[in-house]
Amino acid sequence: MSTVRSNPDVRTRLIEAAIRLLATNGPSEVKARSVANEAGLSTMGVYSHFGGVPELLQAVADEGLGRLAAAFGLVQSTDDPLADLCAMSLAYRDVARRNPHLYDLMFGLSIHGRYSLSWGTATQVSSEHSPAFNAVYSLLVKACARLVDANCVQKISASLIAMQLWSAVHGFVMLELADHFTDLTDPLSEVLVPMCTNLIVGLGAKRERVEASTAGVVNRWASPPQVQPGKPRSQKTKRGKAKSDPASHSI
Repeated sequence: MSTVRSNPDVRTRLIEAAIRLLATNGPSEVKARSVANEAGLSTMGVYSHFGGVPELLQAVADEGLGRLAAAFGLVQSTDDPLADLCAMSLAYRDVARRNPHLYDLMFGLSIHGRYSLSWGTATQVSSEHSPAFNAVYSLLVKACARLVDANCVQKISASLIAMQLWSAVHGFVMLELADHFTDLTDPLSEVLVPMCTNLIVGLGAKRERVEASTAGVVNRWASPPQVQPGKPRSQKTKRGKAKSDPASHSI
C-alpha cells in the first residue's frame, strides 16, 4: 500500500469536503473535481484514496451514521429509559436538520444515494451492514431493551421496538425536511412526541408515565437548527441550506 493511499488525514479532508459541498450545494455538485478543490487536493486524490466517487459517497454516508451514533452516545443514561429514548429521538432529528442532504445520502434518498439499510438484530448482523450502521442500530436496540427490562412495555423483541420507533421518527423527519409541517406552530410537540407516545403506549406502556417522561426531556431540549421552512428551493439543491448548529445539545 502506498504512503498516499494509507494517509488517513487526506481521506478525512476529502470526506469533510464532500460533506460541506452536500450542505451548501446538494448532491449534484459532489464530484471528484469539486470535492478535491474544496479539500485543496488534486482530483487524483479521490481515486487514490477511495477508488471513485461512489466509494467516496459510501464513506460520507458512513461518516454521517458515525455522527448519528456520536449524538446517541451524548445522551446521558438515566434511571428513566423512556426519557432516554425520547432524547435519542430528538438527537436523531437534530442530526438530520443540521445537514439534510447528508441525511438523504445516509439513507439512499439522494440522487447519489446507494446506501441501503437492511434490518437485523444487534447480535445477528448481516454482512450487508456497515460497521457505521451497526453502531447506530445497536445503540437504539440497547435503549429499547432497557424499556423491556424495566417493564415499561410488553415483553417483545427490542429489535422490533427499535424498527418501529426508527420508522416513525424517520418518517416524521422526512416530512419535516420536505416542509410538510409549515402550517403547524410546533411540529415537535404536535406530531413527533404524540406519535411516539402513541407508539410506546401501544406497546404496553402507561400513557401517564410516557407523557411525564417525554415532557421533561422536551422542556430541557434546546431549539434545534432550523431548516427555514417554506423557503423556495432551487432545482440544484432540493433541500436548501440548513443553518449551522450554534451549540451542541446537552441532555
